[in-house]
Amino acid sequence: MSGTKKKIVHVVGTGTIGEPLIGILSTFRQQWGLDDVTFHKRTPLLTDRSKVHALAHKGAKLAVDKDRWGKFKDMGMEPTFEAEEAIERASVIIDCTPVGNENKEKLYNKYAGNGRGFIAQGSEFGFGKMYARGINDKAFNGKDQFVQVVSCNTHNLAVLIDTLALGPEKEDNLEEGLFVCMRRANDLSQEGDFIPAPEVGKHEDSRFGTHQGRDAHHLFETMGLDLPIYSSAIKLNTQYMHTIHFNLRLKRTVTMDEIMRRLKANGRVALTNKKSSASVFSFGRDHGLFGRILNQTVIVTQALALKGDNEIVGMCFTPQDGNSLSSSLAATLRFLYPDSFEKQLDVLKPYFFQEI
Repeated sequence: MSGTKKKIVHVVGTGTIGEPLIGILSTFRQQWGLDDVTFHKRTPLLTDRSKVHALAHKGAKLAVDKDRWGKFKDMGMEPTFEAEEAIERASVIIDCTPVGNENKEKLYNKYAGNGRGFIAQGSEFGFGKMYARGINDKAFNGKDQFVQVVSCNTHNLAVLIDTLALGPEKEDNLEEGLFVCMRRANDLSQEGDFIPAPEVGKHEDSRFGTHQGRDAHHLFETMGLDLPIYSSAIKLNTQYMHTIHFNLRLKRTVTMDEIMRRLKANGRVALTNKKSSASVFSFGRDHGLFGRILNQTVIVTQALALKGDNEIVGMCFTPQDGNSLSSSLAATLRFLYPDSFEKQLDVLKPYFFQEI
């Protein structure tokens, strides 16, 4: 990269995306040639002290707001940098908060020079060019400083369309894509927002239904494609995994053999004979990276069907933040190693599974 000489990654936020991201970056710091991994925590809480200490033990350095420095020290957490200092010295800034766009206006635009890269997560629509690893890598150029990693369910929609409708030739073969996103209520790490019963979502977008369909459309738009995608959403009273029902109607006929061949050939797709999200989640906890499956989707083979000769129907699980983490890491390494970022990602290959 043309900016700062040192390769320093700074993560803003320590939630369900931020915490494992800091841990992964610290774990593979040497392999990726990182000089430093820093992270910003906004609020000093005794309940989070163990998390801060664990991240520090992995080698990550804490940055806090100037006016809260003393409170962190009083609680036994030792800051190394002030918040803006950490941004200024970083090569890549990854915002894992729900206020990425606000932070961009207040802070990041001031530091947008010197080749720095800025990455936000799926909720921050409009932050920058949408990105999902393996879907629209070719849409990027050296001018893209701001990147929005799409949400976990948008990753799932996108890889289904990319694999089954577009194929290796990236042909526009999608007549219509319909998706029902059955979302978990909250993450295991979150103490609030659990619901006692299923709760349906609104179709707030007249063309795309919910934001998952809208975001998937805009993701493919970066490749010059205008795809007919429509999504619905319902929140279920579970903490395990999101589940998606998909219906892909193609312009041309397809066979089940061809469907299976395409799925098995895509390293970002995992197949499973397990019908329970609890079993798939448990596999990720036992064998994944920081408990995460990094594949973009886990397709249930028993639920896969061909309706007629051009309509693919099925059910799959979304590896929650695992696919977002993978794309966040890919985007980070793209900024640091624009000509060899895929090779840098080889250390993560053991955590992409063909079968779960």
